[in-house]
Amino acid sequence: MLKPKSSKIPKATRYQNAAIDYYMGLTNSDYLHYGYWEPLPTAGEELTLTRLRVAQAAYTAKLLSFIPEGTKTVLDVGCGIGGNAAYLCSRGFSVEGLAPDALQQERFIHNTNGQVPFYLTRFEDFHKSYSYDLVLFSESSQYIAVEDLAEGAARLLSSGGYLLLADMMRYDAEYREGIFSNCHVASELQTALMQTGFKLIKNEDISTQVAPTIDLCVNNFRTFGLTTVKYIADVVAIALPPLYTLGRWIFNRWLEKPITEGLAARAIFESHLRYSIQLWQLSIHEVNLK
Repeated sequence: MLKPKSSKIPKATRYQNAAIDYYMGLTNSDYLHYGYWEPLPTAGEELTLTRLRVAQAAYTAKLLSFIPEGTKTVLDVGCGIGGNAAYLCSRGFSVEGLAPDALQQERFIHNTNGQVPFYLTRFEDFHKSYSYDLVLFSESSQYIAVEDLAEGAARLLSSGGYLLLADMMRYDAEYREGIFSNCHVASELQTALMQTGFKLIKNEDISTQVAPTIDLCVNNFRTFGLTTVKYIADVVAIALPPLYTLGRWIFNRWLEKPITEGLAARAIFESHLRYSIQLWQLSIHEVNLK
C-alpha cells in the first residue's frame, strides 16, 4: 500500500527534524545534506567538519551531473537553507525554492543573496501557472506522501520534464519503526511514479559515499553531547538529588531508546536503507493529458 496522506507529523519525522537542527548547529554549513565522500576515508582516518563541507560541495556537483542537457528551470522542493539552489543558480539555471519552514526561508534568502525566489509553503499546496524543466527533491522526498510527490511533480513539470530524487529509501519494507522509518519504501515510491507516467532514466546507489557523515555525527554526539549530558547529570545529582532522580526516570522512560537508536544509526542504515540518486522523466503523453 502507498503511504497515506496525513497532516499529522509522524514521530520519526520529528526525530529527523531534531537531527536536522543538530546537524545545522554542528556543521555551520550552507548545506543540510549528507554529502558525497570521495575519496572515501581510510580505516582509522579522522572524520572532520572540514572534510564534511568538501563532501557537501561534492554532493551538489554530483546532483548537477544527473541534470540533462537543455534543462533551464528548476524547482528545488524542500530547498533547505539554499546551498543547492545557490550552486545551480551560479551555473546558469533559473532556480526557485520551496519549503514550509520560516527559519529556512531566512537562511535561504541570505545564502542566495536574495537572487532566488522562495515560496514558504508545503509542496502539496503549491501551484503555478507555468511549468519547470526539472523538479528536485534533495533529501526532502521523505516528508511528502508518495502519491502527493508523484502527482505534484507531474503537475508542475513541462512536457518530457524531469524529476531528480536524492534521498534515503527503505529497501526493507518491514522496517517500520525507528529514526529512519519516515523514509519511503523504494518499491512503493517507484510504483507511484510509474503509475503517474514517470520512467526511470538513471539510478545510482551512493550509500557508501554518504555513510561517513552518519559516522561523523554519531562520533561528535558521543564525544561532546553525551559527555555534556553526563556532566550536567553529575552536577544535578550532587546539588539537587530529587531532581536528578526525576531526570533519570524521564531519561529511562522517553530518551534512552531514541538516543541508543541514534548511536546505532550506521548499522540501522546499512541493514534497512540505501541512499539513491534517481532521475525520472515524465512521458510527453502524460503531460498532454494534464
